[in-house]
Amino acid sequence: MTRWLTDDEQRAWRAFATATRLLTDRLDRDLLAAADMPSTYYELLVLLSEAPERTLRMSELANWTNSKPSRISHAINKLEQKGWVRREPCADDRRGWLAVLTDDGLATLQAAAPPHVASVREHLIDLLTPEQVGHLEDISRVLLGHLGAEPGSPSPPR
Repeated sequence: MTRWLTDDEQRAWRAFATATRLLTDRLDRDLLAAADMPSTYYELLVLLSEAPERTLRMSELANWTNSKPSRISHAINKLEQKGWVRREPCADDRRGWLAVLTDDGLATLQAAAPPHVASVREHLIDLLTPEQVGHLEDISRVLLGHLGAEPGSPSPPR
């Protein structure tokens, strides 16, 4: 038997679904306008910048971004063309490949980060009280735990 949402639950669900969709769209548009970079590229550059030696296996990037390896390969190809990332063979796995953030890629990320953070502040953080930010983190961690994020794994991308 279906357990239908109550009126309160329905309002909360619809508000959450609409707000997350609109927020993601706004942040994507702002990042594209400020840095001429889609959010998927920004996310990859952030992951690489936070990795030891600015290097991750392609399979790790796919896992972190919940993407198919072919999608990551395509994105890394684009980032290589821009000179932001280079691909290297894995020393311990002849079939594996590493993505390495270049100095130009790091500089590009460092230039893109301030306007992106300003957008996150403007459209989310500064609209909330510190208590609400804490609740947002708590709710997000419950969802991440339920959806399979590994406890103790590095923080999700910023």
